[in-house]
Amino acid sequence: MDSYYKVLSIAGSDSSGGAGIQADIKTCSAIGIYGMTAITAITAQNTTCVTGVMPVPPEYVSKQIDAVFADIRPDAVKIGMLANSSIIDVVAERLEFYMPQNIILDPVMVSTSGCKLINDDAINSMITRLLPIATLVTPNRHEAAIMARQEITGTPENILQAARSIIALGAKAVLIKGGHFDDKSMTDYLLTAQEPDNLIGFKSFFIDTPNTHGTGCTYSSAIASYLALGYDLYDSIKAAKQYLTGAIAAGAGITIGKGHGPVNHLYNPSSLKIHK
Repeated sequence: MDSYYKVLSIAGSDSSGGAGIQADIKTCSAIGIYGMTAITAITAQNTTCVTGVMPVPPEYVSKQIDAVFADIRPDAVKIGMLANSSIIDVVAERLEFYMPQNIILDPVMVSTSGCKLINDDAINSMITRLLPIATLVTPNRHEAAIMARQEITGTPENILQAARSIIALGAKAVLIKGGHFDDKSMTDYLLTAQEPDNLIGFKSFFIDTPNTHGTGCTYSSAIASYLALGYDLYDSIKAAKQYLTGAIAAGAGITIGKGHGPVNHLYNPSSLKIHK
C-alpha cells in the first residue's frame, strides 16, 4: 500500500473555507499530500469581513503539534496565522524540539489593505523565534517592509536590499510576494542566505478577478507540499506558483459569497496528485 507524503499546517481556521487551514488542506489534497492541522485560532468570517477571532490557548496548540509528531511525522510544516506572542513562542519551542526538515513561514502580519493583524510584541516574537528556524519565509510587500524596516517600492534594487535585510535577521531564504505591487507583473522574488547577490524572480500573468481570498495561505501550503514531495526550494516555488495561478484562473468565473471569493483549490486535481 502506498504511503503519503505529509504536511502539517499550524494556522487559524477560516469559517468561510477559503483561507487558513481549510485552504491548506484543500491545497495539500489537490497536490496529493496528506494534510494535518494544529489550529491556532478560530475565526468567524466570510468573503466580506472578519467578525471575530478567538485564539486557541497556547497549551492546546502545543498538544496538537505533539500529537501529530508523536504519530505522523510531517515531511513539511507550514505556519500561518499566529494570533499572539504566547502562541508564537510555543510553536517555536515545539518546532525547535522536533526539528522538521522543511518549515514554511507565512508571516500573517498585515492585511491586503495594509492594516496590522497582530501587535508589535507578536511581530518581534515571530522575527526572533520563527524566522531563524524557517526554511523559507513568504511575506507580502507590507510584511516585508515591516521585517526589513524600510519602504518597498518594487524596483529590483529596492527588493534586493529589503530581502538582504530579512536574511540578516536570520532567515535562510525569503520570498517577497509581488501581488501587492502596482505594476501587476505578479513577480515574486526569492533570495537565499547562500546566494545573497542572486535575486530570482518568479513571474506569472495577472488575472483580473476579485476572487483572491486565501491566496497567501494557498501559496505557502503549496510550497510546503512540493518540498514534502522532495522538490528543491526553487522547483517547489515554481510548481506552487503554477498551481496558485491555475487555481486563481479556475476560480475567476465562480461566485462564492458577496465579497472576495476563494480560488478554486481543486481545479483539475487529478493531474496534480503525486504520492509514494
